[in-house]
Amino acid sequence: MEDANARNGDDPDFSSKIRVSVRDYYCYKFQMRRGIFNPILHGGRLFQQFAVDMYIKVESSRLDYVRNNQKEIRADLYQGLMDSIQAGESRASAVGKRTVLPASFIGGDRNMKRRYMDAMALVQKYGKPDVFLTMTSNPKWDEITRELDPGQTPQDRPDLMVRVFRAKLEDLKKQLFEKHILGKVIAHIMLLSSRRGVCRTHTFC
Repeated sequence: MEDANARNGDDPDFSSKIRVSVRDYYCYKFQMRRGIFNPILHGGRLFQQFAVDMYIKVESSRLDYVRNNQKEIRADLYQGLMDSIQAGESRASAVGKRTVLPASFIGGDRNMKRRYMDAMALVQKYGKPDVFLTMTSNPKWDEITRELDPGQTPQDRPDLMVRVFRAKLEDLKKQLFEKHILGKVIAHIMLLSSRRGVCRTHTFC
């Protein structure tokens, strides 16, 4: 364990044979296993709260890693007293140390800007999209309802709904990009969003 920590520091997403990441650990805890009762999956709304809290833990670990490794992501180019002065800031109380999120951090400002610029580059090269395709999860899908235990509703098993949706999404991508059911795709952009507990994906072709 000491050797693994020495090689990879406190990176929360690193996994090896002797340790797993926080995300991998909770994915393991959420797994469905035949013949084995998992009390977490039978917690109803408490399970939903537990899943949200564990996601916050994973996200906090990633943010802590970014905060403690600013030199590695060259944050000195974006922070410091001179930057504040050059920006016209004269109040000492407003001059502080900024923590910069790398472009690889999903949901961060630089990540969103990079995705936007990539999308605009595709539009500039290939023109406006021809197809706007939306896929929405249906809690009454047979793949979901037949896996529910007696007394459970789809809302009690967000993990199951997400897994079924992801499987159907991958199948849709295969139909579009490999079997060309709507014609040959020369470029595409995918956006994943969640609203009111409904999983959606938008594809521009």
